[in-house]
Amino acid sequence: MNLLLKGGRVVDPFRKADGVGYLMIENGKIAGSGRELHRAGKGGGKGAPPDMEVLDLRGKIVVPGLIDMHTHLREPGFEYKETIASGSEAAVSGGFTSIACMPNTNPVNDNRSVTEFIRRKSAECGLANVYPIATISRKSEGKRLSEFWDLKDAGAVGFSDDGKPVMNAALMRRALEYASSLSMPIIAHCEDRNLSADGMMHEGFVSTEIGLPGIPGVAEDVMVARDILLAEFTGAPLHIAHVSTAGAVRLIREAKARGVRVTAETAPHYFTLTDEAVRTFDTATKVYPPLRGAEDRAAIREGLRDGTIDVIASDHAPHARTDKEVEFDYAASGLTGLETSLALSLRLVEEGILTLPDLIEKMTVNAARILRIPKGTLADGADADITVIDPEREWTVDRELFRSRGKNTPFHNWTLKGKAVLTIVGGGIRCRDC
Repeated sequence: MNLLLKGGRVVDPFRKADGVGYLMIENGKIAGSGRELHRAGKGGGKGAPPDMEVLDLRGKIVVPGLIDMHTHLREPGFEYKETIASGSEAAVSGGFTSIACMPNTNPVNDNRSVTEFIRRKSAECGLANVYPIATISRKSEGKRLSEFWDLKDAGAVGFSDDGKPVMNAALMRRALEYASSLSMPIIAHCEDRNLSADGMMHEGFVSTEIGLPGIPGVAEDVMVARDILLAEFTGAPLHIAHVSTAGAVRLIREAKARGVRVTAETAPHYFTLTDEAVRTFDTATKVYPPLRGAEDRAAIREGLRDGTIDVIASDHAPHARTDKEVEFDYAASGLTGLETSLALSLRLVEEGILTLPDLIEKMTVNAARILRIPKGTLADGADADITVIDPEREWTVDRELFRSRGKNTPFHNWTLKGKAVLTIVGGGIRCRDC
């Protein structure tokens, strides 16, 4: 499909481009861009070639296809929660053209066969680009390293034990060194299980008042500190997942200032909600790491503003109703995030915390650089992965309309502003009006 997108505000942080213009798409690639369309010898000079579909996008924002580097697609093994197909459909509905999926499947993604299965299933869907993240350790048990080279050769783009911290510091050191030799990122879930114990929410005033066992912020902070020191010692790059505490933000900021190769992400629920939301005992508010206090939320926002936090990722964690519609103690942790992530993140622009180009950078090119994937730009010759956003569109979150199989969201019935209205992957329209 050949397309001409004209009249929209084109924002491409990779090229530092921001202005009203056009994009021309031919054979799945960006074939041209600029402020004025002029193509002599084809289509009679000004205007589009006759074989192109022309889309007038006045009032819309045209950006590189959004990238979510932290999702859970559940397949293989937990297809009742989500499949690669349903997760990919949720992704393009939310404006994401590329997603990286975590390895906590069954079996876990610690071997070539699972990695290749994920890639094959995603290709069959023909929707979003799906990039598998493999485990750091075999079976995510934190005892022996997975076969990193073989997993990279099979198509993995990074290594993480996801919700399971690597408690063995020697193993984490070796993982950083091995992954660095392959130019692959280690994505760390930072938690000291001895401190978090059997907690269900953030440890603080609210947990004390409502009687739920808490997880102190220091459980995250001490592991962030350890992994930063290991990254500094080895000289290897480290990416810290789903940052939720003020202490973690401070540690990452200080590490960056002294040249440590550390990057970090957070998720919309950590800069939108606090532990006050748990007072309702709505299991959709049970996430991991937990929703923190107001001072943590403020620190996350400041970390996004000053560049300490590089990436916004959804931490999309869909669950079946049988996993969530139970007592809070027994409910699974996580929320469905792909279809609300963009609108919640746009609130940061409306509130003056981020500029629009800064936000798009955190949802595109920064993730692409960390994962070393050839995405995140609208430069000529790049893959035509494009997201078109209507910044003025107001809509009400209705979990029953989610493309994801997971309906577990604390944002049900929220009125949000801003939505992806066109998602293009490889030059093909995968979602229109979304």
